[in-house]
Amino acid sequence: MMHYTKGNLLDSDVEALVNTVNTVGVMGKGIALMFKERFPLNMALYRKACQSGAVNTGKIFVTETGELVGPRWIVNFPTKQHWRFPSKMEWIIEGLNDLKKWIVENNVRSIAIPPLGAGNGGLNWDDVKQEIEVALSPLTGVNIYIYEPIANYHNVSKKRELRH
Repeated sequence: MMHYTKGNLLDSDVEALVNTVNTVGVMGKGIALMFKERFPLNMALYRKACQSGAVNTGKIFVTETGELVGPRWIVNFPTKQHWRFPSKMEWIIEGLNDLKKWIVENNVRSIAIPPLGAGNGGLNWDDVKQEIEVALSPLTGVNIYIYEPIANYHNVSKKRELRH
């Protein structure tokens, strides 16, 4: 079942969190930066995989968090090849097909997805949303939380660290 929401994706009570990334190993802006700060092991594994050529558009790169509470998996979803250039819808569609396959193979029951390529990637959210629905709506027994774009984006991960 699909649920549309807004807010901080990192606060989702789900098994898997989707992180939008590029294929060059940089997490410098947007939600990727929040993931970099919150999940440093994922960042290290992702960077190493990029350096070896293992991260490509159309294919997800999944890591396990190793945490006792919170999400079990981080799904790094390449929406761009290089961070300087825009996303392409074909990469979103190919990636969604790979994500769907992974969800089924791993019996994932809940996942949170950001607006894939619709922020810094420059894609139209309504078009992306439609592709998410086409690819993932056939799944049964899975709670899919789709985080819609917000106008004012803040790196709440960094703010949270400062409070502790």
